[in-house]
Amino acid sequence: MPSIKLSMLAAVAISGCLFSAMAQARQPNTLTPQEKAGGWKLLFNGKNLDGWHSYLEKSPGKDWSVKHGAIVLNKRNTDPDKDFQDLTTNDEFENFDLKLEWKAKPCIDSGVMFYVHESPQYKQPYSTGPEMQIADLACTVPDSRILMERSGDIFDLISDKVEYVEPAGEWNQFEIIANHGHVQLFQNGHKVIDTDLNGAEWKGLVAHSKFAKMPNFGTFRKGHVSMQGTEPKGKPGEKLMFRNIKIKSL
Repeated sequence: MPSIKLSMLAAVAISGCLFSAMAQARQPNTLTPQEKAGGWKLLFNGKNLDGWHSYLEKSPGKDWSVKHGAIVLNKRNTDPDKDFQDLTTNDEFENFDLKLEWKAKPCIDSGVMFYVHESPQYKQPYSTGPEMQIADLACTVPDSRILMERSGDIFDLISDKVEYVEPAGEWNQFEIIANHGHVQLFQNGHKVIDTDLNGAEWKGLVAHSKFAKMPNFGTFRKGHVSMQGTEPKGKPGEKLMFRNIKIKSL
């Protein structure tokens, strides 16, 4: 009997440790031991905006903050641009796998840009970096009604066939894999875009878009990651949240 009791106690202790480890792995803005061993790094520590600044600014704009373990954009539509200027990584990345989660209020219009080149020559991140679009499924007008401007699209260039976006107020997952110009985008676990920025098809798409007037758009293969501060649509207040932002070099 004593040996059986000891075995039961040991089993309980082991299961408790496993549960604790699983719970820890599920905590936002943390990496599992496996992720650390695989080369993943956090771009957001869940506490502050260390490692980030607003594009062409020295620090994040006033409308960006951290609350409840998430980067929050809290803005009024009348705020000056510098207060909600796109949040940009201090570091640049070349070949990478980027994962993040976002949640938004209704009528959001935002996006995640990559290969962003930061220079006074370019006034906005979207002048150089392609954008994986964030748009509310229901009421972001006109974006949610237009192909190539819906959530998961490469804005104004390539549309995903199915819009795998959750309703406003729920967390969504984005993944951007960029490797020597080969770009794959995933929304909530579904591959939505697979393209090559070096190919003739991409160059043709750019040539017939508004980006044709933006020199060097989509030509950089190393750059910053930038999260758009949104356009003045919908109600003011806490409009957008990001968390679990992590990246791995390829």
